[in-house]
Amino acid sequence: MNKLSILLASFLLVFAVQVNFAQEKGQEEPQEGKMNENKFRQMYDLLATPNSYRTASGAPGHEYYQNTADYQMDIVLDDKNQRLTGKATITYTNNSPNELEYLWMQLEQNVREKGSIAKEKDGSGFDPLMMPEKFTETYLDEEFDGGFKITSVNKDGQPLPHKINWTMMRVDMNQPLQPGESFTFSVEWNYLVNNHVTNRARSGYEHFEEDGNNAYVIAQFFPRMAVYNDVEGWQNYQFWGNGEFALPFGSYDVNITVPADHIMEATGELQNRKKVFTKKMMDRYNKAQSSFDEPVVIVTQKEAKKAEKGFAEETKTWHWKAEMVRDFAFATSRKFIYDAMNVKVGNDEVMAISLYPKEGNPLWEQWSTKAVAATLETYSKYTFDYPYHKAISVHAKNQGMEYPMICWNYGRPDAKGNYSDRVKFGMISVIIHEIGHNYFPMIVNSDERQWGWMDEGINTFMQYLTEQEFGEKHPDAIKGYDKYPSRRGEPSQIVDYMKGEQNYIAPIMSNPENVYQLGNNAYGKPATALNILRETVMGPDLFDYAFKTYAQRWMFKHPTPDDFFRTMDDASAVDLDWFWRGWFYSTDYVDIGIKDVKTYIPTNTPTKEAKELLAQYGITDPENYPGTANAVYVLEVGGEDFEESMLESDDPLANAPKLNEFILDNFSETERSQLEIPKYFYEVVFEKPGGLVMPIIVEYTYEDGTSEKKHYPAQVWRLNDNQVSKTLASDKKITKISLDPDLETADVDLSNNAWPKEEGESEFDEFKESKK
Repeated sequence: MNKLSILLASFLLVFAVQVNFAQEKGQEEPQEGKMNENKFRQMYDLLATPNSYRTASGAPGHEYYQNTADYQMDIVLDDKNQRLTGKATITYTNNSPNELEYLWMQLEQNVREKGSIAKEKDGSGFDPLMMPEKFTETYLDEEFDGGFKITSVNKDGQPLPHKINWTMMRVDMNQPLQPGESFTFSVEWNYLVNNHVTNRARSGYEHFEEDGNNAYVIAQFFPRMAVYNDVEGWQNYQFWGNGEFALPFGSYDVNITVPADHIMEATGELQNRKKVFTKKMMDRYNKAQSSFDEPVVIVTQKEAKKAEKGFAEETKTWHWKAEMVRDFAFATSRKFIYDAMNVKVGNDEVMAISLYPKEGNPLWEQWSTKAVAATLETYSKYTFDYPYHKAISVHAKNQGMEYPMICWNYGRPDAKGNYSDRVKFGMISVIIHEIGHNYFPMIVNSDERQWGWMDEGINTFMQYLTEQEFGEKHPDAIKGYDKYPSRRGEPSQIVDYMKGEQNYIAPIMSNPENVYQLGNNAYGKPATALNILRETVMGPDLFDYAFKTYAQRWMFKHPTPDDFFRTMDDASAVDLDWFWRGWFYSTDYVDIGIKDVKTYIPTNTPTKEAKELLAQYGITDPENYPGTANAVYVLEVGGEDFEESMLESDDPLANAPKLNEFILDNFSETERSQLEIPKYFYEVVFEKPGGLVMPIIVEYTYEDGTSEKKHYPAQVWRLNDNQVSKTLASDKKITKISLDPDLETADVDLSNNAWPKEEGESEFDEFKESKK
C-alpha cells in the first residue's frame, strides 16, 4: 500500500456521498428535456454512414472505385505574345457502378476572363494604400482577358455538344457511358497567359524589365476532367479562387514547344533528354545522379546570363510522360539556372531539382535543393516512400503553389544579393510546404475545392515536423536560433486567432470560399490541432502509427474528412470524437484555469459536513455505524467547521486527531513500516471558461524547489464541463501550481493558469476590455 491509499479512502467516502446526494436531490422535481450537448458524445450526427465504398474504420471499402482520365497533349507557348495554344485527346474511364449521361471538365482560367463574376465576389472599398502595379491593374489598365478560348470539342473529328458554365464545361456524349467503359474525345483551346506578379495568380509569367525576358510557371493550362465519386457525384463546384482543385488520376503524354534556348522542367519523365540537353548538361546531369550530399549545377549562372541575351527564333519540343498523377504543370525560361542532387528514399533514388533565375542567388543555390531533399526524407518517414522519380522547386516571385513533382516558390534576395533571416526561412519553409504537397494532396488526393484543410492543414503540420528536422540536420542554416523558427505549428502561435472576434472566425470544416481568414483557418489551426494531438493528447507513437495508416490507406485515392477522423481513431484505439468535434466543427477556444486550492486535515472524527451528508442516508451516528466507524474524514483548513484551535503544532500530521491510532489499529506491523504518511492534503479546483475540452497539464512546485507534472486526460471534463477537482497528497508543501507550463494547449488566457495568482492583466483581459 502506498502513501496515497489512506487519503483515497477518505475522499472516496466523503466525495462519493456528496455526488450521490447531489444527483438524487436533482431528481426531486421533473425537468425539461434537452439535447445531448456533452462534449464527449459520439459523432454519428456529423459523419456519413459507412458503406461498401468507405468503411466505419476509415479504410476504403471493398467496392471503392475511382474514375481515371488519360491525356495526350500538344502544347505551344508563344513567348512573344504570351499565348498558350493546345490540343488534348482525353480518354475518360468510368469505373463507377453508375452510367454517366455527361462529363464535366474544369476551365479554371475562366476565373480571369473579361467580366468574370469572381472579380465581384467580395465587397470593395478604397484601401488606404496600394502598390503602384495593383493600383494600375485595378483602376487604369484595360481589363485582362485570360479565359480559355475553346475552339473545338470533338470525337473522331465530329463536333460534340458542350455547354460552358463559367469555370465548368459539360460535354454531352451521344449515349451514356456505361460502367467499365471509356470515352475518348478531343479539345482544342488557347488563352493569354497572365502576368502572375501584377495579376496575382497561381500560374503565369514574370517579366524581367532589365533583360526583357519572361519566366513561366504554367498550370491549370488545359481543360481538366472533374472528379466523379461516391461522395459528391460530379464535383463541379465553380472555381472562385480560394478553393483549389479536385482531380482524377491518370497518365499524361505531353509535347511542349517553346523557344529553343529555354530550359524546362515539368511533371513526368523527360523522354528526349539527349535532344533538348547539350552534351555538357548531360554530363552534369549524370554526375548529379550519383551526388547525395551536394547539388550539382547543370546550367550555370554564367550560362543562364548568356542565354538571357539570345531570344532564339527557333523552337524546341520537350516530350514528357507521367503515370498515375492527378495533374500536369511545367516551368520554362531562358533565364533558368538548373541544379540537382540524388536522394535515397526507401529502396529508391529520387532526383531533387531546382530551377531559378540569377535573381534568386545566392540564396537559392545554397538552400533550395537541400530543402527539397530534406522534405522527401522526412515526409517519407511519416507517410510512405515518395513514389515518383523527381521533385522540383522552381523560383517564382510571390508564388507558393504545388503540382505533381513540381512547385513554385518565393524568396528573393535584394538587387545586391543580400537577404534577411526572414527571407531565408520564408524561402526554405515555402519549399518544404510546396514539395510536401506532393504527398497531400497530389498522392493522398483529397478534395481541395471542398476541404481546404485536408491538404493545407495536414501539409502544414507535416511542414512543421520537417522544418524542425531540417534545423537539426542543417545547424548552419539556423545559426543564432535554438531551433528552426517555424511560423505555424506551435500551439502558442494560434492563440491570437482563436481568441479573436467570433464574428470573423469560421470552423475548420468550412468551404475555403466561406472563411474569413483562410491562412489561419485552413493552414494554422488544423496544423496546430494535429501537433497538439500528437504531442499532448495521443503521444507520438500512437499518433504516428495512425497517421501513417491513413496516408498509406489513401495514397492514390480520394479520402474525405470522415476517412481521416475514423482512421486516426481506428488505428490508435483513442476515442477522439471530442477532439474532432471541438477543434474542427466549432470555433471554441481553450481556456482552463485554477479556480481554488484547498488544504485539508485528515481525521477520524466526523466533520459537520460529513454528518449532514450521511444523515440524508439515515446514518446519524457514523462513529458507531459499522460502515463508517473506522472511516477517515477530511476537514478543510479554514472551512465552515474549522477552528484555528484545531491546529496543535506546525506539523500537519499532528493536527489530525487519532490518525496514528487509526493506522496502528488497521495495519500490520510490516505494513506500518512500509507506510509513508503524507503530511499535506490538497484539493485543486480547475475551471474551464473556454469551450474546448483539453487535457489538464499541471506542474506542482514544492517548498524544497522540486516540481512534478501531472497529466489529467480530457475525459476529466466529461461529467462537468465547467469545473473539476483533483486531490493530491504530498510529503512536501506546495508553493506554486502552474497550468500548461510549456504552452502545449493553445490556452488563450494565462492569467488564471497560476496559483498563487500572478499579478498583471493578461493580454486576453486587455482584449476583452478593448472590445467593451
